[in-house]
Amino acid sequence: MKILSLLLVPLALSAASVDGLKIHYTSAGSGARTVFLIHGYTCDETSWSEQAPVAKQYRVVTVDLPGHGKSDVPKVEQFSMDLFARAIEAVRTEIGVNRVVLAGHSMGTPVVLKYAHNYPEHTIALVFVDGLMPTANPSEASAKQQGQAMGGPDGRKGREAMLGAFFNTASTPAIQAKVKTMMLSAPEATAVGAMIATREPAGQTTEIPNVPILGVYAGRPLAAKEIVQSRFPQTEYVQIPGTGHFLMMEEPAKFNELLLGFLAKQKF
Repeated sequence: MKILSLLLVPLALSAASVDGLKIHYTSAGSGARTVFLIHGYTCDETSWSEQAPVAKQYRVVTVDLPGHGKSDVPKVEQFSMDLFARAIEAVRTEIGVNRVVLAGHSMGTPVVLKYAHNYPEHTIALVFVDGLMPTANPSEASAKQQGQAMGGPDGRKGREAMLGAFFNTASTPAIQAKVKTMMLSAPEATAVGAMIATREPAGQTTEIPNVPILGVYAGRPLAAKEIVQSRFPQTEYVQIPGTGHFLMMEEPAKFNELLLGFLAKQKF
């Protein structure tokens, strides 16, 4: 599997910056109709390797969030949903587009929610891809504990245990190997800091503009329809049967069909 830039001639393979950190991104396709694809926890832009067909109709921008992929790694205490959102905004500003649709996989969902909260004027619509929902009664202490469990002598074991729950019948050995290599290659600072950022109270965003939302969830979903729609009632919720957490890799044709259908309804 190849990243978007290898499948199509990219408009840019470059870096923006936020807080002095280099933010790597790839832009493929052309035109003003722009979609940002945001990866999940300890992943990178190659999570979206199978979404190249979307770039035949839209400009598709994949971003390595701070600490992930080819982007610079912050200190543990610098990680936050706000930093991730500002990294996306830095890329949006650099490529010179005004309004965008944002899709976020897993942890990428709270990232795009934070972006929509911070930058409503630039947000057309959102797509949750087996996305994590804001938690009830979050606490700083619990977030720190969960983050620290991803580091130290037993950190790798903790991350491997988490990985085991992500796969299903559609998760081929090749996909499992790709995901494991990607997620376990992330720096320890990222594994700890990004988990804290995801779980801490400041990372739980529910106040966003009333934009259209598509939720595409796995056969064994990270969040049930009732939970998603209780927080975001406008969400169109769809499941792809038999898929695991990385459904955009496992059933790319179906996922791309759903994404393109949703994008066709939006006013860019």
